[in-house]
Amino acid sequence: MLAQRWMWIAWPAFLVAGVLEMVVFALVDPSELHWGGQPLELSRQAIYTLAFFFFWVMTMASSALTTLLAMSPFEVNRCPLPADQRPQDCAPRQGDGGRGCPGSGCC
Repeated sequence: MLAQRWMWIAWPAFLVAGVLEMVVFALVDPSELHWGGQPLELSRQAIYTLAFFFFWVMTMASSALTTLLAMSPFEVNRCPLPADQRPQDCAPRQGDGGRGCPGSGCC
C-alpha cells in the first residue's frame, strides 16, 4: 500500500514538473538568469535539470499533502502493530474493532 501511495504522489508530480519545465522555459532564457545579482555559471542543460528536479520536488510535496489530507481518520489513528505484538497496557478501546490504542502513545 505504501508503494502505491508513493506512485500516487510521484507520477502525477513528474508529469506536472515536465509541463512546468516546458512552460517556464518557453518564457525564460536560462542564460539570462541571475542569482544574487550575478549570472548563473551553469550550462543551459544544468539549469534545465535543476529546475526540473525543483519543480518535481515542489509538486511531490503538494501531492503528498493532498494524499495526507485525503486519509480517513481510521488510517491516521490506527495502531500499526498487530494485536499480538502490542504492549500489554495497550488494550483495545471500545468501538475500535480491536485495532487498539489510537492516540494513547503506546503503539
